[in-house]
Amino acid sequence: MIATLEIATSEHSVLVDITDLVADKVRERGVQSGVCTLYVPHTTAAVTINEGADPTVAEDLLAGLERLVPWNHPYRHREGNSAAHIKATLVGSSVQVPIDGGRLLLGTWQRIFFCEFDGPRTRKVRLHLPTGA
Repeated sequence: MIATLEIATSEHSVLVDITDLVADKVRERGVQSGVCTLYVPHTTAAVTINEGADPTVAEDLLAGLERLVPWNHPYRHREGNSAAHIKATLVGSSVQVPIDGGRLLLGTWQRIFFCEFDGPRTRKVRLHLPTGA
């Protein structure tokens, strides 16, 4: 079964914690076990799992990616958002999270983040969930 999350971003580059939204979908659909696959159908956005307890981790991730792939490099892509395409490729368009007992099996500090690299925009995250209980 497929579920869709809509994520509205308010900044050019931001990590949005979507863990609770994903957990809500798992609960709503009555999924007890299996694997949730999250997929971002955009070429300038991504999804990742990382520490969510300290918000400076997300800030450091964005700053590190900006150092690796600066926005103002003389790229050839005419649309002017090559850095966003490269960052999305580096981070990746999908992650998988096991589900057991109706709960996402994330580590103690782990959260799921939607990664916006060319915002602000309204984006989609597709969830592939196993069927009900």
